[in-house]
Amino acid sequence: MKKNLQVLLLLLVFVSGCVSTTTTQQGSTVARPSSDSGNKRDRARIHTELGSLYYSQRQMSVALEELKVAISADTDYGPAYSILGLVYLELRENELARQNFERAIRLSPEDSDVNNNYGWFLCQTGAAKESIQYFLNAIKNALYQTPQKAYLNAGLCSVRMDDIARADDFFQRALRIEPNMPPALLNLALLNYRRGNLVEAKTHAARLNKVTDPTAESLWLALRIERRLGDRSAEASLAGQLRRNFSGSREYQDLQKGKFE
Repeated sequence: MKKNLQVLLLLLVFVSGCVSTTTTQQGSTVARPSSDSGNKRDRARIHTELGSLYYSQRQMSVALEELKVAISADTDYGPAYSILGLVYLELRENELARQNFERAIRLSPEDSDVNNNYGWFLCQTGAAKESIQYFLNAIKNALYQTPQKAYLNAGLCSVRMDDIARADDFFQRALRIEPNMPPALLNLALLNYRRGNLVEAKTHAARLNKVTDPTAESLWLALRIERRLGDRSAEASLAGQLRRNFSGSREYQDLQKGKFE
């Protein structure tokens, strides 16, 4: 993540020519182009990417600062409003989030990231049914570099609607693009466990715990699968891992209480 920030800061220097620096509350130093230099769209894009990086690091106040700089550089740059919408969603300012997402869609209706982000907002705010079309809009763009994310989000929102068959299809499509995508593996394992497809559930859970560090959630799911399959040895092994690594977790507390479902 630091490397990405360094690259973006170097780009800011290149684009703006004249740069000042500001130290944020978190102690990060951010380069700022002078207001009368460089290309406004390039400045908006780079500050939006910086805002997105700070958002992913959960530094919301710095992300807001960067995104406001982006919008002041170019008021018609849709992706800046899209990331701003995500920040406001995280801050539970849903009306501000909606306003920014709607403006992003008006400005950049063909942008896959904008569509994916707006779809996620709708899903999180009680409009899961409406969200699916925006994920599909994102996916249909052949140049979209991460369609697996939109497929994953569509799957998660389909689960919210209890449309299990469609959720399964979306998760499978995500895995065809990124075979070891942890959230898709976890959710497919969960779906199959709930439907009683224990062999498939075990396959996805085992793959998940192999390609990424096991979490309390993934170990607990694998344990319950083995319990229903009747493999007491595997169940005991997973219980030991849960106890050693996640003794303070809700999942381990459920194990101690015998709450398997």
